[in-house]
Amino acid sequence: MVEQKICSFCGTEIEPGTGKMFVKKDGTVFMFCTHKCYMNMIQMKRIPRTTEWTKAYATAKAISKAEKHVEQPEQKA
Repeated sequence: MVEQKICSFCGTEIEPGTGKMFVKKDGTVFMFCTHKCYMNMIQMKRIPRTTEWTKAYATAKAISKAEKHVEQPEQKA
């Protein structure tokens, strides 16, 4: 069975035989599903939490919505 990899930037699964592996000088390994993800993380130094089309952004947004919903008490008229 072939191991499924997950993109280091957007969080999607990478099909076996596709994608790009990038290894930094300190030994950190990044896996990217597309050139778009590679450019955003390595060249443009963007953070996945702030890029709207990534899974990390969707997760962070859902957490912040849940916190806002809990923080607002009900107002009685």
